[in-house]
Amino acid sequence: MSNVTPGEALAALPDGLRDDIVNAFNRIVSNYREHRWEPAELNGGKLCEGIYTAITGYADGHYQERSSKPRDIVRACRELEQRPASVPRSIKVQIPRMLLALYEIRNNRGVGHAGGDIDPNLMDATAVLYMSKWLMAELVRVFHDLTVEQASALVENLVEREVPQVWAEGSRKRVLSLGLTWKQKMLLLLLSETGPVRENDLVKWLEHPNVARFRRDVLRPAHKESLIDYEEEGFTVRLLPPGVVQAEVLVKPV
Repeated sequence: MSNVTPGEALAALPDGLRDDIVNAFNRIVSNYREHRWEPAELNGGKLCEGIYTAITGYADGHYQERSSKPRDIVRACRELEQRPASVPRSIKVQIPRMLLALYEIRNNRGVGHAGGDIDPNLMDATAVLYMSKWLMAELVRVFHDLTVEQASALVENLVEREVPQVWAEGSRKRVLSLGLTWKQKMLLLLLSETGPVRENDLVKWLEHPNVARFRRDVLRPAHKESLIDYEEEGFTVRLLPPGVVQAEVLVKPV
């Protein structure tokens, strides 16, 4: 496992530039979750500008304090390919080419699509979301010399998830929605966190009457379904990508 924490991700960047990138990324994720397809696409442009500024700074050896938009981003990205061999290929070729694909959707895909069984705005926004996740993971991977798996996990922990069904105050949490199963409540609570949760905390938040039954009926079956990773020796629970998908289906205004 990586020793890099979410708070340390992209720590080499000036605070303003890092905030520009992380905030744009979180806005894309938030808009996508709330089915606001067009804003999710438009914020892709802000992410492109922030990441372009970061990789240019990496190649130059010094960073701007905030993100900036080049006059011609297509030409600017292509010019990065001419950087010397000492600059990693990801910085000068792979990330810039993905930026161009993302920028193309942001600029030249109209929202007035007609016909078809699937809303093309959803397809465009989905492309924006996963290109953005790839870009963030690749940026983190290069900056911290991580594996792809480590970088991807770290990026997931950068996501600020707003879960309106979960009330929180200090160390206390409660699920507000009625009629949910123990598993569904657990997934919502885990979605509201950015890392592993102690088993005792989950039981306390859920107000489950019996820890042993909770392990038997909820934790172990969910672990077997790969919704969570339940570490029985350390008594910690972490939400896995299939669990994120199921939890986000449950997220809706209360």
